[in-house]
Amino acid sequence: MPSEKKIEYFSRMEGMIETYTKCFIVGVDNVGSHQMQQIRLALRGEAEVLMGKNTMMRKVIAEFMKKNPGHPFEQISAKLRGNVGLVFTNGDLGEVRTKIEENRVPAPARVGSIAPVEVIVPPGPTGETLPA
Repeated sequence: MPSEKKIEYFSRMEGMIETYTKCFIVGVDNVGSHQMQQIRLALRGEAEVLMGKNTMMRKVIAEFMKKNPGHPFEQISAKLRGNVGLVFTNGDLGEVRTKIEENRVPAPARVGSIAPVEVIVPPGPTGETLPA
């Protein structure tokens, strides 16, 4: 028996899929809660951000597709990989993307994190001397 939270999540996501015609999939690795809050505030009234487990999102989409075969959201299910969220909107995708990009904050690298861009270090001396 699914928990009350899951039932609420399912109905909320299904409502968003029915209400909104456009959707972004956004990667949220290395995004803090304060930054997410700022993005939600910036998008208020234009778009809604939905976070959750990928398996739950896939399940909601699968159930929705049974009721509405051929709906464009069918393609989204396969793209839910990693730490992602969905941004639903009926407005201009370019404007929503701009607001999300405006809230992008550079951050220093942390131990164990994967670089978001490719880094190539050419072979040769590094300028450091080894202790004898």
